[in-house]
Amino acid sequence: MRLVAADMEDADAFAGFGLPGMPGTDAFWAAAGAPASKPAEGGGWVTLFLWRGSEARVGFESWSEPVPLRRWADSDCWYAEVRMPERLRVTYQFLVGDAAYSDPLNPAGAGGDRSIAATPDAPEQPHWPVLGADEVLPLPLTRIRWASERLGGRRTVRVHPVGGGGPVVLLLDGDDWLYLHPAMTAFDSAVAAGELPPVTLVFLPAKDRAGEFTCRAELWEAVRDELLPLVAESGVRADLDRLVVAGQSLGGLSAVYAALEYPELVSRVACQSGSFWWQPGALRAADPLGGAVGGVIAERLRAGVDLSGLRVAFDVGEHEARMLPHCGLVESLVERAGATVRVSRSASGHDRAGWRHPLLRDVGWALGE
Repeated sequence: MRLVAADMEDADAFAGFGLPGMPGTDAFWAAAGAPASKPAEGGGWVTLFLWRGSEARVGFESWSEPVPLRRWADSDCWYAEVRMPERLRVTYQFLVGDAAYSDPLNPAGAGGDRSIAATPDAPEQPHWPVLGADEVLPLPLTRIRWASERLGGRRTVRVHPVGGGGPVVLLLDGDDWLYLHPAMTAFDSAVAAGELPPVTLVFLPAKDRAGEFTCRAELWEAVRDELLPLVAESGVRADLDRLVVAGQSLGGLSAVYAALEYPELVSRVACQSGSFWWQPGALRAADPLGGAVGGVIAERLRAGVDLSGLRVAFDVGEHEARMLPHCGLVESLVERAGATVRVSRSASGHDRAGWRHPLLRDVGWALGE
């Protein structure tokens, strides 16, 4: 669904969002906070975004084009009423010229220049703390300096034993889960609550997502032959016989590819919004998602493969309209090949803010029997 900015007829319209007083006054800004929503005529929500200062737009992660804000009279109040569907959690930021900023009125940050908004009917995300954009996230104490012969270059891989450690959970795009969303804290909370068994998190950063995550054998051979032996030697408890690979978008594509091609290594997968539209040349195409449904993964599955030893949880945002056919086909083909499959849909678009709860839930399910 595309976003539409609407005009307010008068200052009383702000009262519908719980904001008293004339926009731009001290009383108004004292009451202002995170984006507020009210029911929209015909269903869904109208959400008010506020910015104090100069002309700006509100940009949304992967869900819509930026929406311009309008200035209230000659005040310092800029605003947009944005029509949103039911059940949506979205990452956003304010765009001022070439710069991007988090929302200073919103306590829910996602890195230094992003914030998170949710419609009132979006499900809660237990264990994920509300952290401001200026807060520094905790980092695991154990780090591995990995100089890969197969992949080239050096990278820092951090390792965190949760609840004393256990099966390894390999988090692709690990830096996002370290610096944008506090996965370490969330897993600690879930394990302490008894909702997950103890695990050992391995945060694998990508140096070249398009090169490493697009069905590349070298990545998984490097993980198998280089990285996991380093994890075993790190001094942290790590059960490498029960490895879960968790990936999103291109990372989800790569995780499922690894399960198909390296079943002795990867037999448990948590995949959110896997980029199953991918095929050679797709990233250079005018419409990357416009090719064969299911891409190379569907083609490989149709060629025949025994996945009876695989346990895989698929999740995709219910607002990812163009992703759903690709994901749906791969889900059905994987199950037809004998895998134990769980399928769910989240209240989001193609957005890491929507992948957070499925990450915890599906890792726990993948470790089940």
